[in-house]
Amino acid sequence: MNGQKREDVYSGRVVDIVLKKDQPTGKLTRGVVKDILTNSKFHPRGIKVRLQDGKIGRVQSIIE
Repeated sequence: MNGQKREDVYSGRVVDIVLKKDQPTGKLTRGVVKDILTNSKFHPRGIKVRLQDGKIGRVQSIIE
């Protein structure tokens, strides 16, 4: 799953996100979702989330 659908992302789920500062390089950061910040059901660049450690970014992949 690529994290573009809000229904696939929920609190407690382990995901890889790209931070704003890492967008040019595409470096991913792994963490556990705390809050979902995107209100729409779908976002082409990934649903924006806040991780439990406070980092904010867009979900690139969901870890099963």
